[in-house]
Amino acid sequence: MSQESGLKTFRDMGGLWENYSVEDVASITGWYNNPELVMDFYNQRRKQLLDAKPNAGHYGIAELEKWFDVNIITQNVDDLHERAGSTKVLHLHGELLKVRSTADPDLIYNLDGWELKMGDKCEKGSQLRPNIVWFGESVPAFYDAIPLVENAGIIVVIGTSLAVYPAAGLVNYAKPGAPVFVVDPNRPDTYLKNAVYIDEKAGIGVELLKQKLKKLI
Repeated sequence: MSQESGLKTFRDMGGLWENYSVEDVASITGWYNNPELVMDFYNQRRKQLLDAKPNAGHYGIAELEKWFDVNIITQNVDDLHERAGSTKVLHLHGELLKVRSTADPDLIYNLDGWELKMGDKCEKGSQLRPNIVWFGESVPAFYDAIPLVENAGIIVVIGTSLAVYPAAGLVNYAKPGAPVFVVDPNRPDTYLKNAVYIDEKAGIGVELLKQKLKKLI
């Protein structure tokens, strides 16, 4: 979804982020082994995000709120949906512009600026870490996402390979017979019943999606 805003995805980089493996910079083991490296990696991602802007896909999804009750469930950790105007966004894998306590995962703070440092602590005196769900950690927001999918009259899947679990399993909670729209230039291997495919990137695909959805009103 955010690729056209200049934010690269893990898939784009062949499993490497700036020459670092996922185990080095996006796992709980990586944090324990080298917290300074992980901290710097997310500082650079955060700095990049602050310079990025929402793309046409983000604005198109936000515009759908004129006609539909839109709930966004995103694997992205950026805030581009919110900046584009979407009002109901659930981040499955955390939020890059927030940090949390290493001692109490419920202590979450907005970060002022882009840089988190070793020695920055929560109110309980523990080191702050990126508010990101890493490989090897549970995805607590998944359980908030399930009822949103179960109650949805229309399901839209944008810009995902449907290969990362548990997020990819959310489509299995859709109501029987609920129409499914998939926007991606590369069709996912997962079979989706009742699916309509729009083989375009988000910027163009969401505009085509809007035209199809408005016919359902």
